[in-house]
Amino acid sequence: MLTKGKAFDIALGMAVMGTVGTLIGDTMGGGLMPLAIAIGVVLGAVIGFLGGRRFLISILAGTVIGGVLAWLMAGVDRIWVGAGAGAAMGGFLGIQISMLLDVRAAKKAATEQVETSASS
Repeated sequence: MLTKGKAFDIALGMAVMGTVGTLIGDTMGGGLMPLAIAIGVVLGAVIGFLGGRRFLISILAGTVIGGVLAWLMAGVDRIWVGAGAGAAMGGFLGIQISMLLDVRAAKKAATEQVETSASS
């Protein structure tokens, strides 16, 4: 059954990765844009279905920050380049942060388990 949270994650994934696909398709030029958009939307739906909300939000933040920085530094003509690079960096940083948070949670759970077994 599809819950509201899962549907939101899928829609967020399709929107974010579809945007990234659009940016990549614009860079590649020619008739490849529809293919890049389709691949982005499908990948976004899969990532959303698997629960990658933190990852998608980091990509979204990277896209916006990269686009704004490119606009301020290079002008309107280069927003799409900065947004694409920002999306890539956001995805990379999102994966790293997610892994660090998972390690931290595992250490905390192990510490709590040791404390409860020692007090028994």
